[in-house]
Order: sequence, then C-alpha cells, then structure tokens
Amino acid sequence: MAAPVIGWLAFLLFPLAFSVYASLTNWNGLGNMTFIGFDNYVMLVQDPYFWKALGNTVFYMIGIPIGLALSLGLALALSRRIPGRTFFRTVYYIPVISSLAAIAILWQWAYNGDFGLVNQFLSIFGIEGPNWLMDPAWAKPALIIMAIWKGLGYSTILYLAAVQAVPRSLYEAAALDGAGGWRRFRTITLPMVRPVTFFLVVTNIIGGSMIFTEINIMTPTGGPSWSTASLVWYIWNKAFKNLQMGYATSMALVLGILVLIVTVIQFRMNKRNDFSIE
Repeated sequence: MAAPVIGWLAFLLFPLAFSVYASLTNWNGLGNMTFIGFDNYVMLVQDPYFWKALGNTVFYMIGIPIGLALSLGLALALSRRIPGRTFFRTVYYIPVISSLAAIAILWQWAYNGDFGLVNQFLSIFGIEGPNWLMDPAWAKPALIIMAIWKGLGYSTILYLAAVQAVPRSLYEAAALDGAGGWRRFRTITLPMVRPVTFFLVVTNIIGGSMIFTEINIMTPTGGPSWSTASLVWYIWNKAFKNLQMGYATSMALVLGILVLIVTVIQFRMNKRNDFSIE
C-alpha cells in the first residue's frame, strides 16, 4: 500500500507543487529562486509571442480530423481481401516506429525549394511548388502534412482492428433491408469504431499540443515570421536558451490546464453519445 502512495507523492504531487511554486518565481534553473508572485502570468498575458505560439499550436490540430479520415479510409481498404495487404500494412506502419528526428531531416530535404522531392513531383504536373519551410503561408501546412504521414500507420492499425471486429451479420442484415454502401458505413461502421475515434482524438490532441522535435529540426528559428513556433518550442527556448525557467514553467502550467480542459470536454461529449446502431 505504501509503494503507490510514495510513487504518487514523488512523481505527481511533489513535481506539480514544485512547478506551481517555480512559476511564481524569477529563476534561471540553477540559482536561487526569487518569489515574484503572479508577475510571470501577467507577462505571459502581455507576451505577443506566447499568443502567436499558442495560435500555431491550435492550427496544427487541423491535421487531426484529416489524419483520422485518411486512416479510416485506409483501414476500410486494408480490411478487404486484396493482394499484398500484409505488405501494405507493414509499409504504412514503418513511419510510426521510425525515429522522429530522422523523419524530420528527411522531410526537410524533401521540402527544399530548389531540389526537394516534393517540388520535383509537383513539377511533373506543371505545378511550381513553394519554398515550403521558408514561406510563412506554407510552413505550417508542410509540418501538418508530415505529421499526418508520420501518424497514419498507428491510427490505421487501430481502425483496422475496430473494423474487423464489427460482426458481419450487421452488414448482411442491413443489405437485406436494402441499405446501400454509404448507409451501412454511416449507421454501422462509424458507430462501431467511435470508441477508437474518441481515443485517437484525445491522444492526438495531447500529442499535438506537445509538438516540438519537428519544429526544432526543420525550422529551428521558429519558421519565417514566427510561423511555425509551437508553445512547447517557445517554452523550451525560454527555459534552456534564455534561462527564464520560472516564466517557462508558468507557460507550461497554462498549456497543461488548457489540454486538461479540452480533454474533459471530450470525455463529457463522449458520454452524451451512445454507441447504438440506428
């Protein structure tokens, strides 16, 4: 009984309490802490870079519904008896287990405006691609595309398991009642995979709020005109480059509270939806 309590105190309560106190101090991470009250939070509200980074972080969430839709489509395709489906399942999952740093470097080369593979591919169709990571209008979409590609295999595998668990008798009964393919998808497949969708939405929001490695490698200065800087990237810069650990901690707590609020809302919305089939 003592072990869980000690673990809870050592790894949850104490770090949380220390973070709250640190956010109320002027601290460089090494020296003495100087208590300054809520000055860090006042500075945070007045910091335009904080709001820009927060806006960029929210913008990255656009990739979540796109990635889930693509994953569900791939899962439906891979659930059919097509030649080489085991091979395709493996190919789609390789990016998931690959190093994120290596993938970021690979995509950085692919997005190069002069000799990148992306623009070379677009040139086949007569399209002149932008200088992706150097263009404020295209830098965030470029990172979103890469993030979708990276996580596609994981979501597809989960959706595939959910789709294959749907009883075939439900589809057969619906077909006998005259339901078409779209109606069977809307009234059977979607409700049955809803728990997986809920899980993926919650975990992707939490993961998306912590996007850092891709930005730090592909756009180490926060992108042109601060267009790619995420909140975690900004927190890291304030903490370890500017040695403003107290201010960085206050931003981290605000981010944690925002993620908690969104997660609670998702759980409440999920409770209102039943998984019954029309």
